[in-house]
Amino acid sequence: MRSIILTVGFALWALNIGAANADGETAGEFDYYVLALSWSPNWCALEGDARGSDQCDSRHDYGWTLHGLWPQFHRGWPSYCHSSVAPPSRQMSAEMSGIMGSAGLAWHQWKKHGTCSGLSAQHYYALMRQAYASISRPAVFRKLDKGITLPAALVETAFLQANPFLGKDMLTVTCRDGYIQEARVCLSKDLTPVPCGRDVIRDCRLKNARLAPVR
Repeated sequence: MRSIILTVGFALWALNIGAANADGETAGEFDYYVLALSWSPNWCALEGDARGSDQCDSRHDYGWTLHGLWPQFHRGWPSYCHSSVAPPSRQMSAEMSGIMGSAGLAWHQWKKHGTCSGLSAQHYYALMRQAYASISRPAVFRKLDKGITLPAALVETAFLQANPFLGKDMLTVTCRDGYIQEARVCLSKDLTPVPCGRDVIRDCRLKNARLAPVR
């Protein structure tokens, strides 16, 4: 009995060590990127308006904004990696707000994900811009003049039609609290579309997902 207890205790200790080391992996060691595009009006409806975020101010007309470009393993992902490179300047982060909605998000993405890319801050921000520009955002959603509900699968179909070089296994659409949340595209390190891993390709199956209009 004592040996069983010791074995179980060691296993739990090992699991805790593994959880503690979930962050802080070596920079540059990953398999592919996930490009995450967020439907800004839905983010504003879910949390941005309550925060008083400038991204949600009526003077803006954000549609699909860049949430991030995330280094990914085939199973799992690195974050907050050990990196000796200098962080981005405030000016560099501010310049990302045109596609990300805010400088604060750009900074957070660098800190959590960019440090794992193995790139300098300048090169990581440039790669995010390149990845964002490489995917066509379906124009049809920007023409909405009121909120609608639709099957989440239609959002995926619209992206596939706008980007015929993508396969269905290279793209996933996520939902949150009944809203369309993000479109996520899997890309190689040189930004060529690749199949997503099992922990990424989790399509939203809602038949009546909400989509708020661009303001």
